[in-house]
Amino acid sequence: MGAMYLGFAMLNWMAKGPLIGGIYDKPIAVGNFMHFGVGALALVKIISKIQIHSEIIIYLTVIYSVFGIFFAYAFRTNPSKIE
Repeated sequence: MGAMYLGFAMLNWMAKGPLIGGIYDKPIAVGNFMHFGVGALALVKIISKIQIHSEIIIYLTVIYSVFGIFFAYAFRTNPSKIE
């Protein structure tokens, strides 16, 4: 699992120059969206099944959900350079 996160981090680090969104760097946006979207769904399932909610799981669910929404937005829109 650590190797997966390291590879994922290197993918994002190497693609940090261009803007993400539209047709540019769409694989990066899809990969990030899938990671955070599926992670958020798994954490929501954990929260719904377990009656005792740990604060760390709730915080992680919120963070993963927010990043999932951001990357879904980046996937669906075209980038614009702010000057």
